[in-house]
Amino acid sequence: MSNETKQEDNRIPRIGRDEMKELSKRSDGPGLPRLALLVLVIAATGYLIYSAFGTLWLLPALFVHGVVLAHLFSLQHECEHHTAFRSLWICDTVSALCGFMILVPPRYFRHEHMAHHRYTNLPGQDPELIDVPKSRLDYVLYISSVGYWRGLATALVLNAFGRFSDYERSFLPESELARVRLEARLFLVGYAAIAVLSVFAASYAALWYWVVPLLLGQPVMRAIRMTEHVGRPQIKDRGKNTRSTLVSAPLRFLCWNMNYHAEHHFAPAVPFHALPALHEKLKGSLFVEPGGYIAAHRDILRTIKQPAATV
Repeated sequence: MSNETKQEDNRIPRIGRDEMKELSKRSDGPGLPRLALLVLVIAATGYLIYSAFGTLWLLPALFVHGVVLAHLFSLQHECEHHTAFRSLWICDTVSALCGFMILVPPRYFRHEHMAHHRYTNLPGQDPELIDVPKSRLDYVLYISSVGYWRGLATALVLNAFGRFSDYERSFLPESELARVRLEARLFLVGYAAIAVLSVFAASYAALWYWVVPLLLGQPVMRAIRMTEHVGRPQIKDRGKNTRSTLVSAPLRFLCWNMNYHAEHHFAPAVPFHALPALHEKLKGSLFVEPGGYIAAHRDILRTIKQPAATV
């Protein structure tokens, strides 16, 4: 064991095996009612759009609905850890549906995210690493999500043709490439089918209730994702390289408690519903921003043009 690991272990409280086993118990109980409520929230925000047509409230309604849709990433993330529900088939089915809605193929994401946990916030190794913006303009451009959507769409098309970059091959096993290619093709066929049906039905429903809201809401998700690691030291110490944020109950609901991100990285097998309890047990040993997302972004903005700590 390295000196760095020893120092980290000395600072983070030890949790007994039985206690961790209890925290890591998976259950359909907490997840299914939450999923049902999320579906109702999506329906409700969709109804806001329907009710707002022809009024000045349409843009706010589209934005609110889009923020909810963008948070499907949080549910997909939890499903890919197989901790949202005890039933693996529910996790896999929900992950695929969420991924289709937000253009994130689940199998591809699963391997990318495993590498993220293995090499959290380490430059050149973490495939999900978000660089500290070099300027406030770069900061705004990242949150705008233009580059994000371009990257997702490009990867999806290239993967469908069996083309994988060296970066992608660094986390995608050779044995998985055919499955990832098939997954990308199925996604593209699905999107094409929706487009064709929309044209034949002369319907703009997919645009108004899905595409446009998601484009408007994704910047919120980009901003939230930045708070997880950006501005934290780019070192192996999981007590320092990840930021948890204390946010309101509605936001905790939408993000499936992923605001407790340092706790999640400390114990990825702990389900979303047990993260608040884990947070209490680890108080004082992980980096927590009590001021929420806004305070986290103040911290990020302070780091612009300042060199990040490295290994």
